[in-house]
Amino acid sequence: MRWVVFDYGEVISRPTGALPELADLLGVPLADFERGYWTARDDYDRGQPDLEYWRAVGAAVGVEVDEELARLLTDVDVRGWLLPDPGAVELIEELATAGVPLALLSNAPVPFARVAEREPWARHFRHLVFSGDLGVAKPDPRIFAALAQRLGADPADCVFFDDRQVNVDGANAAGLRGVLWSGSSHARTVL
Repeated sequence: MRWVVFDYGEVISRPTGALPELADLLGVPLADFERGYWTARDDYDRGQPDLEYWRAVGAAVGVEVDEELARLLTDVDVRGWLLPDPGAVELIEELATAGVPLALLSNAPVPFARVAEREPWARHFRHLVFSGDLGVAKPDPRIFAALAQRLGADPADCVFFDDRQVNVDGANAAGLRGVLWSGSSHARTVL
């Protein structure tokens, strides 16, 4: 059985549009906020609690973050990533209709994972694997091993699409066929 595995952020989804709103909530310039947001993100994607993440972002921009503000920032952040790309969703629907087994492997924090599981596109996936639940993130080889175990598949039986070359390289090193995402048309050609 050949599995097709998709990343979420900037593959199934468009880039988040929430960063300006998040920067405004903290009262800081967007460029400063973005540096803090992305610098601290790896730990958040590995399961760090929301409050700890937002306090790390706040510390990077000189703003104290309490529990109430962290909840608000989390809600805005999650909503910002819920912008599916129509072309990617169409491809996923076509593959599912054709009986192709689909899985998701995403570096994503736990709050996003719980919301994403209820999104309409998620019903097409047999397995949804989020780094925040596992405590390990791409490109760590352990996440690819956990994926293969969850699927009951040999890594070589998985085609994996991701928008980041480092994750594609990690997938290839773990025995999957990693493909850099260049849009749904390119993915159709690959498949």
